[in-house]
Amino acid sequence: MTAETIKYQRKELELKALLEITQAINENKNESVLLNIFKFTCLVHLNIKSLVLYVYNQQEQFFLRRISHQVKEKLPEKIQKADVQENKELGKLSLSLSEEYSFAEVNIYVPVYHKDKMLAILFLSTKDQDAGLDLDFTQALTNILVVALENKRFARKQLEQESFRKEMEIASNVQRMLFPATLPDHNTLKAKVTYIPHSSVGGDYYDLIERSDDDVYFCVGDVSGKGMPASLLMSNFQAALRTLLRSGTDLKTIVEQLNFSTFDTTKGERFITFFLGHYSYSQKKLSYVNAGHNPPVLCTSASNSPELLEAGTTILGAFETLPFMEQGERENLDHFMLHLYTDGLTEALNPSGEEFGEERFLAYIDAHPSYNPERFHEGFLSALAEFSDGIPGRDDITLLSLQFN
Repeated sequence: MTAETIKYQRKELELKALLEITQAINENKNESVLLNIFKFTCLVHLNIKSLVLYVYNQQEQFFLRRISHQVKEKLPEKIQKADVQENKELGKLSLSLSEEYSFAEVNIYVPVYHKDKMLAILFLSTKDQDAGLDLDFTQALTNILVVALENKRFARKQLEQESFRKEMEIASNVQRMLFPATLPDHNTLKAKVTYIPHSSVGGDYYDLIERSDDDVYFCVGDVSGKGMPASLLMSNFQAALRTLLRSGTDLKTIVEQLNFSTFDTTKGERFITFFLGHYSYSQKKLSYVNAGHNPPVLCTSASNSPELLEAGTTILGAFETLPFMEQGERENLDHFMLHLYTDGLTEALNPSGEEFGEERFLAYIDAHPSYNPERFHEGFLSALAEFSDGIPGRDDITLLSLQFN
């Protein structure tokens, strides 16, 4: 057989190999199928006996072993980028690996580059040393495979990002439906809320329900976590709360049922801090249960300083049965202010890394006891912005202020 014939047959085999790889890519085969087709194409059509392929993982900064065939030596699953050095002029590759690993069976390496960045390394050995191997073609074939794998990874990432965007959009819409469309602004009750989500979907929740002319319920909560899971949990929580309020159940029973419902849904993996209050105009009585939440601040004309509403129980969802329960009550209240908030407010940072803190919040309330809710929010947010001095918040901020007359 002449040299020309051998050269012609080799080119024919190379074309078959190229055709099989490109056809598989055009048919949008998955990664494992592409890797298998590449492996068997190399073994059948090219003069390759054994091969090992490492593909670079940009995010993790290492080369990951994707193919290993006919190699008995122990090979690493991953090779760190820093452990790979190539001298292009001498055509030598240096690997800084543990002595337990060896590449002696695959003594030929084929690097795959894109704009001076090494995308993959193909280690191989030939069947017949006399038959030779076109390393340039092998490199080009490997390059086609690696680029196809990279394109699939990029497409998958885009799909995941689009899926995440849609999920956030749905969660954001769900959350908007949770909040009251309007808040009372009449002679007996004026309410104002400021809600600043940290991201498109926050974990804070507030509500106000005027069940009758005599009864008003109000609450604020903070669910652990963010995104769709937190939004759905809070949606279920609100539905359960409103159902219980319609039944006329007392506050303790409502909180116990909410805790059971939350624990049953999350199996203790998520929790909610929650404050639930009720005011009766006819009795002039405020009742409340604080379930591990930042204590709301009560301001009355009879008291010289703000009062914290702390009585209650622990966070909801952490235990199947709440370990203790106390209902707080204040009587003879006919003109007072309440400020309910979440921890994003007090945890706001200034450029020095100092938190705003509860003490500053109470000092501001103490200095402006007669402000109506609208004016109070305007002034306080200005003071908070001045303190933060452009430092972005770390969490959602909710401030709900109620003025009962």
